[in-house]
Amino acid sequence: MGVRLEPSDEYMHELGPESNFNESMYINCFDPEQQVGGWFRMGNRANEGYAEMTVCLYLPPVDGASRRSVGFVYKRPTISNNDALDAGGLTWTMVTPFEELRIDYTGKVVLLDEPEQMADPKAAFTNNPWAECEVHITFTGQGRPSMFGGEPDTPHEAPGEEFAKGHYEQLVQAHGTIRVGDREWEINGHGLRDHSWGPRYWQAPWYYRWLTANVDENFGFMASRVAKKDGPGTRGGFVWENGQMHFCD
Repeated sequence: MGVRLEPSDEYMHELGPESNFNESMYINCFDPEQQVGGWFRMGNRANEGYAEMTVCLYLPPVDGASRRSVGFVYKRPTISNNDALDAGGLTWTMVTPFEELRIDYTGKVVLLDEPEQMADPKAAFTNNPWAECEVHITFTGQGRPSMFGGEPDTPHEAPGEEFAKGHYEQLVQAHGTIRVGDREWEINGHGLRDHSWGPRYWQAPWYYRWLTANVDENFGFMASRVAKKDGPGTRGGFVWENGQMHFCD
C-alpha cells in the first residue's frame, strides 16, 4: 500500500458528501525554560454545521502556588463550509507547506487551578474565573523529509469504521507569544502537529493511545496504538534523529 502526501494536502480538502466529514489540525508546543506551553485543535465538521475548537494552555504557578494552572476553552462555533480553519477566535494559516504554519487565537480561557474539575465541564466553566487570552505562534518544520504519513492509495478502513482518510504528522519548532490576563510569555520551544481529513467516527477505535515527544530540533518521536475489538488494529510511529526519519513497526 502506497501513501501519497503532496504540498496541496497542507491546505483544505474538498468537502466530501459524508455527514461526518472532518478536517482537523492539532498542534502542541512547550517551552522548557519558560515552563509554558499548550495544545490547539480545530476540527471542521461542515456538513454538521459546526467546528470543534480547543485551546489548552499549561501555565506556571502563580504567587508561589505548588501547582501550575491550566487555561482552557472548548467551543462548537457554527460554520457552513470547509474553506478554512478559522472559527471561535482561532485561526490557522499555512504559510509554506511542510515548513511554516501560524496559529492565532483571541478570546477567553477559563483558569483552572485544579484541572481535574474538567471531569464536569459545565461546573468547571461556571465556577472558575475567565481571562482574556491572546496566542500568536509560528511553527516551523524541516521540510518534506520530516513528514510522517499521508493518504493511502487504497482504502484502509471499513465502512462505518472511518477515523481518517488521510493523516500525517511532523515535529516542529515554536516561536511566538502567549498572553493570559496580565501575564505574557515569549515562547521558544518544540512540539508536534498533525492534520487529518475524511469521515470521522470518534467511536470507531476501541481505544487509541498516542504519545508524542520532542527534545529539540534534532530529536523526537511518536508512538501510536489504535485498537479494535474485532481485529488487530495498528501500531506504528517514528523517531526523528539528526535530519532522518526512522519508521517503527
